Amino acid sequence: MYVPELSSFDPFSLQKLLSTCFSLPCGPTKCCVLIDLQNPSEISNLRFLDNPGNDVQKRAFYHFYEPLNREIGKELDISLCDLFAFKCTGGSNLDPDNLLFNIEGEELTFTENVCPNYDLILAITDYSLTAPLTAMAKKYGFRGATLHGLNDTILNSGLSIDYKLVSRQAELFRTFLDESDSFTITFECIGKTYQLNIDCGKQTAQKSHGLCPFGSPDVANLPAGEVYFVPLGADGSFPFRFGEGTLCEMVVRNGKITNIEYISGDVELVKSRQLQLNEDPATGIIGELGFGTQLLPFAGCDIQDEKILGTCHIATGRSDHLGGNLTPELFNSRENASHDDILYAPPKTPEITVSSVDMHKDGKCTKILENFVPSAILLDHLEKEYPVELIGAQKV
Repeated sequence: MYVPELSSFDPFSLQKLLSTCFSLPCGPTKCCVLIDLQNPSEISNLRFLDNPGNDVQKRAFYHFYEPLNREIGKELDISLCDLFAFKCTGGSNLDPDNLLFNIEGEELTFTENVCPNYDLILAITDYSLTAPLTAMAKKYGFRGATLHGLNDTILNSGLSIDYKLVSRQAELFRTFLDESDSFTITFECIGKTYQLNIDCGKQTAQKSHGLCPFGSPDVANLPAGEVYFVPLGADGSFPFRFGEGTLCEMVVRNGKITNIEYISGDVELVKSRQLQLNEDPATGIIGELGFGTQLLPFAGCDIQDEKILGTCHIATGRSDHLGGNLTPELFNSRENASHDDILYAPPKTPEITVSSVDMHKDGKCTKILENFVPSAILLDHLEKEYPVELIGAQKV
């Protein structure tokens, strides 16, 4: 069971995080914290705190809900902070059921009781709520943040940094990649080379930088620190690692995965994913290309690890929260309408190396990453905002 320990993420860290990311205090703010539970009625009388597991949800209670109902909440001019639970969606960025429960055990709804009535909504959950919460924010006009998979490493690192600096660094990285024609990612996996070409069509690069200014309905993904594109197309193939270690090759044609080739491990896992792809092709659409921009420790959770400088990730599925046009209605099944990040980083994909990422822009090919290390030309661009010791060490 999760038991709160002494942490560098104390109530004053929470105050700094929220005051920076959301410009609080900006007048009286109604806030709520959302958690997901297998049985959401266990929020009644806080019964979930006494049950085994639920570590993320317990961190939400002890590190966010409780402090915001004490002195820190007053300092931030938070006039109200409530706690709600909804049923686990079981997948990344799937739409939740409309039903929620409060601490008193009352049945409520997102549409009538939560979204229209709060200025700031913090979703601290096992499964990402970024896409559906972003859609809700645009409709109802609130601001919020998603902090799925929250663990102690994230609390003490990714949430305990200066987000004004995070924003400046992300913008510096963004300007370097902005209006790229395409990217070529080269992978090495068990002695074989794979290559994926991703078309970006000179689009404006976007950044996840953690700042949601007052007056702009939006949802931050925290920890932040990422530059990303919604691809216009993709061709080639890339190696994929299932969580338990099974490896396969994802073959991509015209922007989506068309078939999957077995490499090693559990062949039934590969067959199952191929079956899902056959039944619902939208699950194979390449919906994002992202690059980490921050100096952070690996946390064993993608929400932080995909933000680390030197890593890159591809995502399949839903893209409407990123400015794309793939919405849940375009999937054959509601249960498949997820947005799934595929992160490449040494601790996450030990059998797979991203040997190079090449940016094609203005008729030039520029290497930006090599073996999970930023290239010298990228480091030269970043040294305006990044620590001198990082730039020196990487160049050596």
